[in-house]
Amino acid sequence: MAAVLIPLPDNDFDVTEVAVPWRLITNAGHRIVFATEKGGSRPYADPLLLTGVIFGALGAEKEPKEFYSQMCEDDSFNNPVSWSKVRAEEFDGLLLPGGHAPGMRQYLGNASLHQFIADFWTTDRPVGAICHGVLTLARAKSSEGVSVLHGRRTTCLPKYMEMLAYSLTFWKLGKYYRTYPEYVEDEVRNALASPGDFCRGPVTLGKRGTRDDHSAAFVVEDGRYVSARWPGDAYLLSERFMVLLEGKP
Repeated sequence: MAAVLIPLPDNDFDVTEVAVPWRLITNAGHRIVFATEKGGSRPYADPLLLTGVIFGALGAEKEPKEFYSQMCEDDSFNNPVSWSKVRAEEFDGLLLPGGHAPGMRQYLGNASLHQFIADFWTTDRPVGAICHGVLTLARAKSSEGVSVLHGRRTTCLPKYMEMLAYSLTFWKLGKYYRTYPEYVEDEVRNALASPGDFCRGPVTLGKRGTRDDHSAAFVVEDGRYVSARWPGDAYLLSERFMVLLEGKP
């Protein structure tokens, strides 16, 4: 049984990008440990993703919401450890989910968490990141002072997706879909060694991958690192991450 760490903010993480990996990884017999900045109190997902972002649309799908309800009964989720108490050598894998609502800045911009991520990166153990979660890697610096993603291939939330979501909802929700002034893709690209190291993937407009159908999903694998673009890739990301975790070819 492997131990996988999932750091989270106190509020606003993406329902699908956390609940789907939690369900699939624990179903496979592995242990998930959740961590928040101070620990001890249950974190909360972005509530709009549970009810529907606008007119009941753009939220999480039915099965991920069911997984989230199950996760809310999990002891590790209700009693997360503190970021300051986790040590890289204690875990076999690290999974970095995303989310775009304002509460995510606590997690995406935390220097101590970035340092932990940089330390874990040096262990060469499996790391998975999805959507905004890739920003934590872009911001984590190696001993050479560059991003740990420098020299690696990756994807993240594509700029066209972020722009489209914002343009559809800004009249009602303002900057809900603009976590930072800079687009996620632009910041990630700037952290890479070469423009060719960024893989946007096929244009996807709404269709999501599922547990049984990965035709609409996309991930990028580079050694022990696997990345994905958005909640629609969460099932495939979880499967590929577990392959790395279990040491399968």
